[in-house]
Amino acid sequence: MKKWLYAAGLSLALATSTVAQAADKIAVVNISSIFQQSPQRAMVAQQLENEFKGRSTELRSMKRDLQTKMQRLQRDGSAMKASERSSLEKSVMAQRETFSTKAQAFEQDNRRRQTEERNKILSCIQNAVKSVATKEGYDVVIDTNAVAYASNAKDITADVLKQVK
Repeated sequence: MKKWLYAAGLSLALATSTVAQAADKIAVVNISSIFQQSPQRAMVAQQLENEFKGRSTELRSMKRDLQTKMQRLQRDGSAMKASERSSLEKSVMAQRETFSTKAQAFEQDNRRRQTEERNKILSCIQNAVKSVATKEGYDVVIDTNAVAYASNAKDITADVLKQVK
């Protein structure tokens, strides 16, 4: 029984010393700061704006036209003939449905493309983190947003940012 306790105590001591040694090889990095300062982010934002500019312009035009028709219906609806008012109401409802469908598709496509491009940038940042960590000999790199406190951890954010640029 004593041998088992001795073996368990020795295993615990070895595990503790291994963790203490690994603690010397920990670094932190601020991924969100790197993302915000990334030159690719500005280029991607401009690229996406250009990509969706035509659809955005079309939606704004549709919205103005729809608002104009709705204002006309509210302003002149009581003075219109019943058939004319009914026709305008049907037109407004159909145009509202078309606008809603196109706007929803636009938002989904825009969101999907933003996610794709954001993931590409984050992948590039992740590769830079791996490269810096390998070069500097770190075993563990933790995002500063996930750490409550780190006194002796080396911050490699600047090194990673240089590599990303």
